[in-house]
Amino acid sequence: MDTELLRTFVEVNRTRHFGKAAANLYLTQSAVSARIRLLEQVVGVPVFTRTRNDIRLTPAGTKLLRYAETILTAWNRARQEIAVAGEERSALNVGAAPDMWDILLGEWLVALARERPDLAVNAEALDTDAQLRRLNDGTLELAFMLESPESSGLEVEEIRRLQFELVSTAPEASAAQALREGYVFVNWGPWFGVTHARHFPDLPPPAVRLGLGRLACELLLARGGAAYLPQQMTAPLVARGRLHVVVDAPTFERTAFGVFPSASANRHTIGDALEMLGHGGPARTERAGSA
Repeated sequence: MDTELLRTFVEVNRTRHFGKAAANLYLTQSAVSARIRLLEQVVGVPVFTRTRNDIRLTPAGTKLLRYAETILTAWNRARQEIAVAGEERSALNVGAAPDMWDILLGEWLVALARERPDLAVNAEALDTDAQLRRLNDGTLELAFMLESPESSGLEVEEIRRLQFELVSTAPEASAAQALREGYVFVNWGPWFGVTHARHFPDLPPPAVRLGLGRLACELLLARGGAAYLPQQMTAPLVARGRLHVVVDAPTFERTAFGVFPSASANRHTIGDALEMLGHGGPARTERAGSA
């Protein structure tokens, strides 16, 4: 099968719009439509339902999406490794949640590029489910996450303890005030939801809920309010007086983990990469809700 058909399929699903997908792929809209029709002929079933201003995956399209992403990732990795082999370089495919790149891995990636110029790094922003799926199918070699996965085929290393503090734009806000006035709930994962509910059982539903800490931080600076954010993200802003730690609020701690396949043939490179983050040895599996 032509991988461009799968690439077009994935892009249409991502944008839910033929015109936007065409623009992103530098194609005409008619070319995108033709590719999707050809893909449906190849697989023998419709992959999208099309109604006015609404494009959705069919059940068959939902199943195809997982395979399409895996095939495209494997193909891109193969092209990269073949090119790298020709240059006598090694490669490392790394995945992490978007916020992990912001609060922990950005400087590490710069240091890795500086210290290992022989290493071709492919870094991706992926949610936890996608990371685990890609680790298990072999298209991802190293992942960083805030949950310790339970899998006999994966090794887990404790990387660093992260502290999540309640910060506010109000200099002397109490925890009660911060949680009541302009509070933004940031979804740091199931563990955070459990821990947050345990500490604040009577808190009414926040008016704003976000899945990205960076976006929450920008919102606070723009309009004021409070949120639980990692110390690594807020420390410079606290030092400049733009954010303030709410001193009577509890601090939540969580371990960041590095995860890689036990049978990886790239263990030496993975070990070097983890060493640059200063990992702390064998990981301790934490139950959701620990603080």
